Amino acid sequence: MSHPLPALIVVDVQRAFDEWEAAGKRRNNPDAVARIVDLLAAFRASGAPIFHIRHEGTKPNSTFRPECSGYAVKDEAREQAGEPVIVKRVNSAFIGTDLEARLRASDIATLVICGATTNHCVETTTRMAGNLGFDTRLVRDATWTFERTGPDGDMHSAEDIHAMTLANLNGEFARIVTTTEVIASLTAMRQ
Repeated sequence: MSHPLPALIVVDVQRAFDEWEAAGKRRNNPDAVARIVDLLAAFRASGAPIFHIRHEGTKPNSTFRPECSGYAVKDEAREQAGEPVIVKRVNSAFIGTDLEARLRASDIATLVICGATTNHCVETTTRMAGNLGFDTRLVRDATWTFERTGPDGDMHSAEDIHAMTLANLNGEFARIVTTTEVIASLTAMRQ
């Protein structure tokens, strides 16, 4: 019998991304962290499981190294007592961690993924979740990314990268949902 409630997977809501923004990198979805706060509140109210993923940088210049200010989680998304924190060192929350083992041990079948960034750690974790057979939902308004220059020198906006990532994942690896939809379905399960 699988766990009736989905698990919320909160990926890398860390201050390093604020530092990138302060340094002039353009992002999309400015309200994404507010939506993550809404999701956390709804999952906590439902007693549904929450897993916090934290990225630990390994490169010498990474803003995600544990001794750097960027490693810290944003206050509003910080874990509460009893909510596990899983530290990863690559893009996927499943590689080099016990996330899959924890989910299987609790018979969790459905994952709701949010956090940063859409096209890196969120996408990699979502693809692997789908490949591992989890019923995976990616919350489109609770994730964000930054503009990037491609290998051809073309600049790609954060909005375009976000939209393309969602299009790539949709149906194949996950269902793309909104915060409102997730909260409505959680509320319906509690009735």
